[in-house]
Amino acid sequence: MNQPDAPVGQQPNGSGRKVTMYRNGSIYTAADPFATAMVVDGDTVAWVGSEQAATSIADSSMEIIDLHGALLAPGFVDSHAHLTETGVALAGLQLSVVRSAKELLDAVAAAGGSGTILGHGWDETTWNDPTLPTLEQIARAAGGRHVYLSRVDVHSALVSDSLASAAGLQGLDGFTGSARVVREAHTAARLTARKFPDHERRGYQERALQEAAAHGYVALAEMSAPHICGPEDLRMAVSWNEPGDNPEVLPYWGELASSEEHAKAILDGLGTAVLGLAGDLNMDGSIGSRTAALVADYSDAPGHRGSLYLSVDEASKHLAATSALGVQAGFHVIGDAGLAAVLDALDAAAAEVGEQRIRAAGHRLEHVEMADQSAIDRLAKYSVTVSVQPGFDAAWGAPGELYEQRLGTRSRTMNPFASFYSSGVPIAFGSDSPVTPLRPWSSVRACLEHSNPDQRISARAAFLGHTRAGWRAAKHRNPLMGQLVPGAPASFAVWEVEELMVQVADSRVQSWSTDPRARTPLLPALDTGNDPRCLQTVREGRELFAHESLRV
Repeated sequence: MNQPDAPVGQQPNGSGRKVTMYRNGSIYTAADPFATAMVVDGDTVAWVGSEQAATSIADSSMEIIDLHGALLAPGFVDSHAHLTETGVALAGLQLSVVRSAKELLDAVAAAGGSGTILGHGWDETTWNDPTLPTLEQIARAAGGRHVYLSRVDVHSALVSDSLASAAGLQGLDGFTGSARVVREAHTAARLTARKFPDHERRGYQERALQEAAAHGYVALAEMSAPHICGPEDLRMAVSWNEPGDNPEVLPYWGELASSEEHAKAILDGLGTAVLGLAGDLNMDGSIGSRTAALVADYSDAPGHRGSLYLSVDEASKHLAATSALGVQAGFHVIGDAGLAAVLDALDAAAAEVGEQRIRAAGHRLEHVEMADQSAIDRLAKYSVTVSVQPGFDAAWGAPGELYEQRLGTRSRTMNPFASFYSSGVPIAFGSDSPVTPLRPWSSVRACLEHSNPDQRISARAAFLGHTRAGWRAAKHRNPLMGQLVPGAPASFAVWEVEELMVQVADSRVQSWSTDPRARTPLLPALDTGNDPRCLQTVREGRELFAHESLRV
């Protein structure tokens, strides 16, 4: 336990900083696994300790918040998200609930307002009849308005004939004259549908940030790329970082560089600083849209193996260029053929600039859903971080679900979280919002309940992957980010919980690890069927969200 050395509550009178004491709860901290109280001085954690010690240092200069048994823990970091896309999905038609083409068309017909009809989340694999509506049917339902409806994975969409014409889809790869568009045609349709005035774009991003704050996120990695949005969208996303009243945006730009000079030109031309040329620089597509690049055919589409969007040579030049500059590179990669191409590119880049430069740059890969042990060992060799989405397995990994439909028995080896950990591959977790929602405890639960028992990890490992690991994946300079110890940034969330416990992937460990002598910090019980409710989110001392019951 950390004993207070000075009357912390008297310090802000001279400094002007606000001091807040949280007490009568459970503090998730490595400093003291039994801590029930914490003091925040300005933007910094000043002290953690016991209720008895809190009583001795509390004074009238502090705001004192009674946690009433709530959990106070480091704030979540989403390692892969899309602000504007998330805001659009929240504001547009909610298509995850439709179960037929008719229901989808009814939703389009009932859409209010004017301008382009936007919607997200349809998944034909959940329909009784997977037949998609035609261009003409969508046009009739929309009354002539442009329509863009993204599939749940956002790697394909349904469009109206008017949007297809406006976007010039005729003749583009991925447009066959039907309403469903993929690859180049999907990019053109999305960019045309995303031509928002600035006030609309800002509204969408603000809505996404508010959603994140209300669910305990203190930071999100924004994965921008030319095929998703323009640099103006990225610049607006970064602008939310000042004055700091929203979750921090960790910006990436996924544009391919052919040389060191080209990489510098891209970075200089963005008009804002980014953490790297990484993120959604697509090596391949998605399983759901059958655009992820596979070594063998899709089980439900013989003769079809998806698409490689980049060559090994292109990827290796990008890795060599960014490594020479000492900045992060990375790719969106899902299929096993896509990963093999990236790994070959790493080998080629290492031969050019040296393995040490590759490792030092801290490159990252997004999703990495199909990785055997040989591929995992190669990732570990180059210290490549994988940014993965547990919600994918929760949504599509169970027997009979999408992954098994598309991949057959190969689906059982997907999303190998435990193998990444045991092999020393750095791992961070995210949502890919709007593909899966900003619900961090559901994501932690998905790690505990992985569809493959061999790939399950403990709640503690999953929680660290959703918090501290997110900062590390972004190469944040402060090593204390994601921890609640004296001197660390005060970035945390307060949670109303039903029960606190230790949860592990192996039930044989459960009995001893919950013993207080194990000194293992406790986390919410996630087998109750309910996620903890967020009561407050704080980023470096600034309150981003507070539930009405927090100060009652």
